[in-house]
Amino acid sequence: MATHQEKKLAEGRKHQNMQNDTKASQGQWGRAWEVDWFSLASVLFLLMFAPLIVYYFIMSCAQYQCSLTDPLLDLLMGNKHLSDIWNSTPVLTYKAAGIYSLWVTFQVVLYVFIPDFCHKFLPGYVGGVQEGAVTPAGVVNKYEINGLQAWIITHVLWFANAACFHFFSPTIMFDNWIPLLWCANILGYAVSTFAMIKGYFFPTNAKDCKFTGNFFYDYMMGIEFNPRIGKWFDFKLFFNGRPGIVAWTLINLSFAAKQQELYGEVTNSMVLVNVLQAIYVVDFFWNEAWYLKTIDICHDHFGWYLGWGDCVWLPYLYTLQGLYLVYHPVQLSTAHAVGVLVLGLLGYYIFRMTNHQKDLFRRTNGKCRIWGKKPEYIECSYVSVDGTKYYSKLMTSGFWGWARHFNYTGDLMGSLAYCLACGFEHVLPYFYIIYMTILLTHRCIRDEHRCSSKYGKEWKRYTTAVPYRLLPGVF
Repeated sequence: MATHQEKKLAEGRKHQNMQNDTKASQGQWGRAWEVDWFSLASVLFLLMFAPLIVYYFIMSCAQYQCSLTDPLLDLLMGNKHLSDIWNSTPVLTYKAAGIYSLWVTFQVVLYVFIPDFCHKFLPGYVGGVQEGAVTPAGVVNKYEINGLQAWIITHVLWFANAACFHFFSPTIMFDNWIPLLWCANILGYAVSTFAMIKGYFFPTNAKDCKFTGNFFYDYMMGIEFNPRIGKWFDFKLFFNGRPGIVAWTLINLSFAAKQQELYGEVTNSMVLVNVLQAIYVVDFFWNEAWYLKTIDICHDHFGWYLGWGDCVWLPYLYTLQGLYLVYHPVQLSTAHAVGVLVLGLLGYYIFRMTNHQKDLFRRTNGKCRIWGKKPEYIECSYVSVDGTKYYSKLMTSGFWGWARHFNYTGDLMGSLAYCLACGFEHVLPYFYIIYMTILLTHRCIRDEHRCSSKYGKEWKRYTTAVPYRLLPGVF
């Protein structure tokens, strides 16, 4: 009897040790297994207030000419009640629901049913079926990379309609902006809820799921690492890139068309915002295969943070500059316009070349030249949840020798350029650079915490070799 009991206890300890080993190994990637009080408070804050922040910004433009203080002053001084502001807000309409449903359906069709053909005739473009990074469970997913093709087809049809067919007005997005916001929220919450249910009852890969037992954290940060339906519909890739980012340039074009309609011209500031942000969007799709190796795909699970964020936060707050310029058209001086253009292009150059150096280094396994020299690097290793040992190289040459996230530095320079194009009368268009600074700084810290857990003492060697995160000599 005692021997049998000891055997059961030993088996129990072995099972517990296996679970702990799995958690320790899988903890190198993705979100947390356990929730501390600060993480939970942050999650609850975002779940409660992020939708209100989006509404407040859009409502401020629609009802208060983009002033962020006037709505609060009206409420504090008793000039208006919350019900007055809410009652003045456009409601969900059948027209907006139809537009949004057609838009999402069209992007799903382009994503799932039309294999990429751009890589067959565009030199240097990597499209078609590509492999992602290894997941925590040791799985390597395949993706149909056709975002550039979807973007091109969508914009060709947009311009064809504007020039020839006239099925809808080019200002259609601005004219239905708030009703479309309700549609985007419905989709964001629906897909996030579905992803959570799927993670519990029919996950794509159970070994790549994480459960904390805390409903709010799991709902926001996601359970499944790579939720999929069928062979090709990957939730993370679709919602990260479509429909929000494809729409980004169309939204800006709609704002430019509205400016033309209202004032009889499109200002140079609106042109700059359209051009600089279009460069960023086209770059995203040109390098979509590279995007498979970024933090969004390699580490984040799919929950409300990505589902709602990509449906609502991205298209509504990343386009605030264009929306602001509809209400406050700004004609920049030549010097100001040139300065904004130079800053934006320089930021893009740093962003792209930094990422290019890393991509070249990875593709050639370090057998390349960075700035005319053989790259320097630190070798490191990590173990997946199935016990397989993998090896990596952390580059310390080129821009990656200047700072550990110098690509983010370029990204922030471009973000600042978008905001500076709007002049200095209102703070609203500067929300983007404030948000991006917080986001990318937090992402630096979050990424480095994972890397420290993943690589251990080898990561310390790397941070000693490259001591700065974003700004050489400063931070």
